[in-house]
Amino acid sequence: MGAVRANDPTDKNSFDFVQHLEERLGRPTKPAYGLAYTITTAAIGAGITPDGAITRYTVTGGMDWTLTRLADQTRMLGGHIDAFTSYSATGSTVAGQTAQSDAYLRLMRLLGDDLVLRLIAASASFAP
Repeated sequence: MGAVRANDPTDKNSFDFVQHLEERLGRPTKPAYGLAYTITTAAIGAGITPDGAITRYTVTGGMDWTLTRLADQTRMLGGHIDAFTSYSATGSTVAGQTAQSDAYLRLMRLLGDDLVLRLIAASASFAP
């Protein structure tokens, strides 16, 4: 808790990811580890009406990450995580934008939760 400092966010997705990571691991008070990450996302039409209108989107996300011990810059862990979610594009423009925003937030939380599980599972194998 409080030992992992993620790279500063550069966009809304990375902000949501770091915020969730800090909710799960605590804000870094005495960081012993640095977390570098790269997040990619894509929205793909998943539900299409006979006239070609998209009614549902699947949002996929991937994250490459590396955990480094700050004391000596040793790479401790790293890997790639994939996740997906979806949202409905039916209804008003505002409803569609809200559903889209919520889907991306859920995706960042999924990526964050997967990363936290990996960090907890591996944490016994190394010391700061």
